Amino acid sequence: MAKTVLITDDTAFMRMTLRNVIEKNGYTVVGEASDGEEAVALYKELKPDLVTMDITMPKMDGITAIKEIMKIDPQAKIIVCSAMGQKPMVIEALSAGAKDFLVKPFDAERVVESLRKIGS
Repeated sequence: MAKTVLITDDTAFMRMTLRNVIEKNGYTVVGEASDGEEAVALYKELKPDLVTMDITMPKMDGITAIKEIMKIDPQAKIIVCSAMGQKPMVIEALSAGAKDFLVKPFDAERVVESLRKIGS
């Protein structure tokens, strides 16, 4: 069965780009969130197998959203996709519970590799 994915990014274009890569590789996108608050609510509702998470978003940033999701489900599999490639941000995201970190603009093959690695 295909794995389910929740995409979180405040940019519609980035969500569409990720959706195309994810769906072309046999995954099912069950939801899209445009900020951290929406991501947490959709995670509770949809219980996806994997989550892609941007860092810089309105209302609730990605790091806070990761922490909130990890409280709901300590086994959550979250992949950060962010233009914020600074080392402290990467370390903070990973220590909050993210399993991988992709820097935008990302390579489609790297996204798929991460989904397979984290989702297995």
